[in-house]
Amino acid sequence: MHSIDFYRTAFISYLEENTQAREPRNLYEPIAYILGLGGKRLRPVLTLMATEIFDANHKQALNAALAIEVFHNFSLIHDDIMDAAPLRRGKTTVHEKWDVNTGILSGDAMLITAYQLFENYEPKKFRNLAQLFSTTALQVCEGQQYDIDFENRDDVILPEYLKMIEYKTAVLVAAALKMGGIIAGASIQDQNKIYDFGLHLGIAFQLQDDYLDAFGDPKTFGKQVGGDIIENKKTVLYLNVLKKGTTIQRKELLDMYSIRPKDPSAKIETIKGIFLESGAAQNTLTAIAEYTEKAFDVLEELHIANDKKEVLRSFGAQLMRREV
Repeated sequence: MHSIDFYRTAFISYLEENTQAREPRNLYEPIAYILGLGGKRLRPVLTLMATEIFDANHKQALNAALAIEVFHNFSLIHDDIMDAAPLRRGKTTVHEKWDVNTGILSGDAMLITAYQLFENYEPKKFRNLAQLFSTTALQVCEGQQYDIDFENRDDVILPEYLKMIEYKTAVLVAAALKMGGIIAGASIQDQNKIYDFGLHLGIAFQLQDDYLDAFGDPKTFGKQVGGDIIENKKTVLYLNVLKKGTTIQRKELLDMYSIRPKDPSAKIETIKGIFLESGAAQNTLTAIAEYTEKAFDVLEELHIANDKKEVLRSFGAQLMRREV
């Protein structure tokens, strides 16, 4: 096994070799641009790591890892168009740098390219990878639609929200790991177990993202703290107040979510106070810990050496140890 940095470096090198712009340049330059904006490369790293967890060479998984990263960035281009977002990772979004039509078409080409990358595998592995990818890609789209629908609904409940983040975020993390198992020829049982590990960890990660959006350290979080509150997003914290808060707390939260002041600082502090006083903040931390522990419990059922279980456990712990 190698370090996370080793896998990330190996993947970035392969990415750069395979994302050169070509004709027509207005189709392929936006693709090279979005793929070059950086990011943690979490999902492709997981594919490479999982392949070696099951005793195969990570190089066998480079095409699948690239497919995962291309698909992820395809979804970001289209998400940015839907959100009319001006920036992605601190840089101008594709539809702003070029135009909306270019963003749509380049995104479409990325989705097709992701499928093509699986053609580098022998027929049985190609079939299994493509089936997993198709299911996952559709779930990501369903999760995005749920997220859009929730913006116009006042009756969203916590189980619905958990299903949304499972589909929008966690399934791609889970699929990235399972692809490594498919490529390495792991048993179906172990493929499914490592998928479950990624699913639970992905949900915990997104719940933590919700928590840190309100209570994170601006110096380490990497995004504007309070951004979800400013946008009136119905996060797990918000839904916890509606479920378990007092009548007064629920009314105050709904009142605050109905306004968009020019200076949102007072609104942010008031709502953070409601999150703390209602127990929503603590409930969220408890849920994060529970999903993380579910992920770690799955590791005990994997048929791999203990030192490799520890690699996955350490990775999960590191992922959940972001500064608050």
